Amino acid sequence: MHHRTFGAATVAAVVGALLGISSACRPRRVPPPPPPLHIRLVAVGDILMHQDVKASAEHAPQGFPALWADLVPLFQGADLAFGNLETPVAPTTGRPGVPFQFNAPTTLPAALRTSGFTVLSTANNHAFDQGPGGVRETLDRLRSEQLVAVGSGEDRARAETLQIVERQGLKVAFLGFTDIFNIDLNRRATEPWVRPLDLEPALAAVREARSRADLVVVSVHWGNEYQHQPTKRQRDIARQLVAAGCDLLLGHHPHVLQPAELIEAGGRKALVAYSLGNFISNQDRMYRADHFPVAGGDSRDGAALQAVFEQRKDLDGQVHMVLAETSFEPLWTENNWGVPAAKREIRVIRVAAAEARTRAEVEALSVPETGPGAAARRAMLLEKQEYLRTLILRRKRVTETLGEAFVAR
Repeated sequence: MHHRTFGAATVAAVVGALLGISSACRPRRVPPPPPPLHIRLVAVGDILMHQDVKASAEHAPQGFPALWADLVPLFQGADLAFGNLETPVAPTTGRPGVPFQFNAPTTLPAALRTSGFTVLSTANNHAFDQGPGGVRETLDRLRSEQLVAVGSGEDRARAETLQIVERQGLKVAFLGFTDIFNIDLNRRATEPWVRPLDLEPALAAVREARSRADLVVVSVHWGNEYQHQPTKRQRDIARQLVAAGCDLLLGHHPHVLQPAELIEAGGRKALVAYSLGNFISNQDRMYRADHFPVAGGDSRDGAALQAVFEQRKDLDGQVHMVLAETSFEPLWTENNWGVPAAKREIRVIRVAAAEARTRAEVEALSVPETGPGAAARRAMLLEKQEYLRTLILRRKRVTETLGEAFVAR
């Protein structure tokens, strides 16, 4: 018998061939598909510039951002952050603000931008508080801070120009309308203009937006002040706007929250927030949970809407956006009105986080203690317990108003 010997090179070649066969037999690792394109939007209601709100900003070392510092991470973490700017910013062309006729200081636009706001509605009943010149100056100041203003313009054509913002490879169209004017100074198409909610032109504008963008957001200033329910007319208009192509409808003006609902119309589904309430204001400043019925604090309730839209493909290959996540986070405006000799402090807080902190503080203070500090500790415990009660009442009130299905737990 003869034994055949192989050189090292031959052995290596055979082993390599066998390994190649083995790897060829193994299934190839298919990389996971990329995540679908999506966009996160945060929206809040009325940004009101009452005198005490401005005074509170003047007293805060950080200025206006200190008034909503709790919300800054939320705004900055979103792709788009929206609010209703219910004031001109026209200190040069306008007069100092007075009750029911607002004007904001020059510092406000930069404060909103650094806080994370990107899109502001300027179509509301206070848009003309400082006259046509105030509209023009406001837009100049917002534009200088790269803030997108929707619903007003230096002339009618620019007020009606579709605003499209690109984020995450997606085009988001914003339109703004007001159903209410304190004073309507729309005179000539060549002068400053605030876009009214005229239904047929509004529907045509939404259809155009639908043809040009991946997502269509409509802001409407409407409804009855201090009423928690939208009118039949609002519901009818909302349905028509959805059928025309609206994906998200953001309502404001009542200064209190109203329900949210998903509307199906024209083969489409959209989220409608009839009123996001106040974001920041000096309203209901006298409210205390231990002295007033719960309704006495309604104008200090707010909500931060978080909506995630995701791009998906139908069975027939058509790509469209769907609402993948939605929640409303309860907000509360703290206000130290009535505290003797105190500087004005107005702050918007996130209720859930404040409630968790206060529960922990109450638990720590509830441990029995004797000695010289016992009385002060007891007084602090009672104060914290009352504050916790306020937060619980406000959270429940927001949940009942918006609808339990929508409020973040």
